[in-house]
Amino acid sequence: MIVGIVDYGMGNVHSLYGALNELNVKKVIYDNRLSQLKNCDKLILPGVGAFSKAMEKIHKYHLNQTLNELVNDKKIPILGICLGLQLLATDSVEGGYVKGLDFFKANVLKFNTINMKVPHIGFNQINFKKETRLFENINNNSDFYFVHSYRIEKTVEKLYSDCIYGEKFISSIEKDNIAAVQFHPELSQKNGLKLLENFLHKF
Repeated sequence: MIVGIVDYGMGNVHSLYGALNELNVKKVIYDNRLSQLKNCDKLILPGVGAFSKAMEKIHKYHLNQTLNELVNDKKIPILGICLGLQLLATDSVEGGYVKGLDFFKANVLKFNTINMKVPHIGFNQINFKKETRLFENINNNSDFYFVHSYRIEKTVEKLYSDCIYGEKFISSIEKDNIAAVQFHPELSQKNGLKLLENFLHKF
């Protein structure tokens, strides 16, 4: 299996490499070129930083076109992580109104809570539906590690998980060959490793 980590200059991928190595993935490509990513069996879109800056870089490297061809046309499975989840959504208000990749229908908004510190940092419980592939053989209400100030409040997609941090927000979405998580599975210990394994083998 070849796993491609999408490189647009805003991904902290050291821990992700370590997690994939622990799962015995033999080949990992970190690149932004269609010529390289088209050979991958699975894609991962990581991300750390601001939505608007990330979309600038995605357009700079023509990754919007590349990912559309690979994910929507060729149906290569993709996993968005943290900012990667948000970039796959319809739009965001971070840095002003900015359009996302629109691979699933959802809007990225800032946390609307006055009782909790933002950003949301640390482990928190996930509630998911039994039909999920991402959380197969993971106990419901298991903990995963979060670091984020913006979130998806709701989505029209049918299969998702949610989390509560002062308010309920979307913590993952599954749609056909597309999966996305607001938390960091590569930093979530055994639950995170199992989720990554599920993505690699069930999508």
